[in-house]
Amino acid sequence: MTTTADHRYGTSHMTLHPLHATLLAGAIPLFLGALLSDIAYYRSYEIQWTNFASWLIAGGLVFAGLALLCAVIGLFRAEGRGARGALYVGLLLATWLLGFFNALTHARDAWGSMPLGLVLSALVLLLACAATAVRFSRHHVGGVK
Repeated sequence: MTTTADHRYGTSHMTLHPLHATLLAGAIPLFLGALLSDIAYYRSYEIQWTNFASWLIAGGLVFAGLALLCAVIGLFRAEGRGARGALYVGLLLATWLLGFFNALTHARDAWGSMPLGLVLSALVLLLACAATAVRFSRHHVGGVK
């Protein structure tokens, strides 16, 4: 609940539940680690890097999937409605779907996952960062929502 002082100083309550925020922010380091593992594999041909990337992608999908569930539930609440809420859910859905396709790509034979796995890892990371930026950003003009 916002107060008069909140509106006067341009602040508002945090509308993102802490669990939702943790799940959303937790997907980024996992997808980043997968990208870095793919880069390491691309440079060294050491098969363990692609195995590591597969596990990191699976973890990122768990976090992103649970964040997507929270986002869909949030669409039915007041703070999730509107164009930004729909954009956020769309970005998270695209992140999860492309991440799932990336996991299937990484399930191939080691070199069979390259270079598509590397490209998909980069795209998934960018989508996860975009979804996080959309959800955590606020558009204040002159201290008014």
